[in-house]
Amino acid sequence: MDQSERETAKLWRVHKTIHHMVHDRGYIVSQSELDMSLQDFTHTFGRGGIVTEYALKLFTYFSRSALTFLVQKKENSSDQLFIFFPDDLSVGVKPIRIYCEKMVEQGVFKAIIIYRNSLTPSAEKVMQQMAPKYILEQFKETELLVNITEHQLVPPHILLNDDERKELLDKYRLKDTQLPRILSSDPVSRYYGFRRGQVIKIIRTSETAGRYVTYRLVSKMIMPHSLRETRPDSRCSDL
Repeated sequence: MDQSERETAKLWRVHKTIHHMVHDRGYIVSQSELDMSLQDFTHTFGRGGIVTEYALKLFTYFSRSALTFLVQKKENSSDQLFIFFPDDLSVGVKPIRIYCEKMVEQGVFKAIIIYRNSLTPSAEKVMQQMAPKYILEQFKETELLVNITEHQLVPPHILLNDDERKELLDKYRLKDTQLPRILSSDPVSRYYGFRRGQVIKIIRTSETAGRYVTYRLVSKMIMPHSLRETRPDSRCSDL
């Protein structure tokens, strides 16, 4: 496999993971996009013809910007999400501002930026300035080469809606702050786009305990161990 083929295969894996990710978040994605083969991906997005040595050096056999797409939620068509693929190796302020302008123009408040190598500090600052009205997530391409939720050791993580959250807290007479924590920076939290303050249901299986359910409050920091010991057992029975 030559360099261009390796790069194509890499982008195909990234493309596959991000489509499964937004699908798992509840956005509409066609089955053909979820099942797209490497051959179909190459045919759809490749520039075709002979790839020059210069293009190989720049890894530009594919125009990453052509991979950009927009999805909407199944139950709420106004809940939309942009997925941007910058072409630049190091993404600066200019493309980020272009993305932000596009979001404002189209009334889209959420986006994921998939970058190749790095984001400049100035670019990250622009993204932070857009918050909290506009949410811009970021993933490096190498983070999406594998879908972590398909690993056998990663149990299902389910976001509780408001009613389910209230039922849980009422049942165990808890405040949400008494629940064990999961970091918003946790790879699984990032995959699903979990936000601070949300409550997550995690379904685990064990040879000794069988099926059991734990609950986690999404947080930006983990409580000190001394405080965590005073919290209720996380192995709450299923609702």
